[in-house]
Amino acid sequence: MPSAVRLPYVSLPVLLALLLALAGAGPVGAADRPLVGLSKAQAGTGGSVTVSGSGWRPRALLTLLVCGQAEPRRGVTGGTNSCANADGRAVTTGADGRFRRELPVVEPPVPCPCVVHVATVTGAAAEADAALQVAGHAVEPLPAEAAGGRLSLLADTRLRGSSGLLTWFGSPPARTLVVTVGNVGTSPVRNPIFQVGTSHGVYAPQWQDQRWRGTIRPGGEARIELPVELGAGAHGDYTVSLKYGGKVLAEHPWGVDRPWGVTLFWVLVLLVVPAVLVRGGLAVIDHARPRRPGHAARPARRLPLPAPGRAAAKPWVAPDGDPPRSTRT
Repeated sequence: MPSAVRLPYVSLPVLLALLLALAGAGPVGAADRPLVGLSKAQAGTGGSVTVSGSGWRPRALLTLLVCGQAEPRRGVTGGTNSCANADGRAVTTGADGRFRRELPVVEPPVPCPCVVHVATVTGAAAEADAALQVAGHAVEPLPAEAAGGRLSLLADTRLRGSSGLLTWFGSPPARTLVVTVGNVGTSPVRNPIFQVGTSHGVYAPQWQDQRWRGTIRPGGEARIELPVELGAGAHGDYTVSLKYGGKVLAEHPWGVDRPWGVTLFWVLVLLVVPAVLVRGGLAVIDHARPRRPGHAARPARRLPLPAPGRAAAKPWVAPDGDPPRSTRT
């Protein structure tokens, strides 16, 4: 009978630690940052490319856009205004953070160099670009890059302000976005242009360029205050985002109350207006309908004439109307 092979004793905690380490082992840097790849590097208008990605957050909603005046190293220098937004596509990543989606190739509103820009719609901000040559589209050099000037967020963002009576009746909600940024580069940043975006639900942010007047020296910091305004009657959960140099610096949630004054107004209208109409209609009907015979004017009452016998008994009243004659003896 063959002798049994004796394995070295391994405690249960050590064995569990080894199993977890083996299960979590994988390619180094696989989850460092999201990646984007294209099926081909050049395509003409009317064609399409297959966009694939990995390293993204599981079950994340992404947008895919063809953007001009951009390159993977610098990002989309002009923001999403440089992209063909109407022809973009959306995709949801799988449980492993991967996706694959067909994207039509269209000419962006600005010249190339062009990229396929992929960005998250909700949750933690993440984006990546892949270079794409749009055949036949104009090409112009990118604007000069500031030598060493870079801004970074130093403190948490906050929204300053509150809603008033007009907002309760549907006026556009407004706040002031307050952030503290620092220049971590080697050259000053003068009059930087920020992009402030507001998004609601799964929709992508609507970006607006806002210039901040001032200079941030290398190693210095500045408090930035930028106005934010929503549309009239807006309510629900919104997200305010701040972008600089094609990179999202900060995001802040904004819960907007429902304008109950508008609801109260329409409730009063639905109650008062029908009541007024009903009363007016009843008055018109009462005025226009014919009168009943019982409501006709009664004839004037005639006084009874005196009886002939009673009139003769009175000496001062003659039957024929002649005055009585006096008799003297």
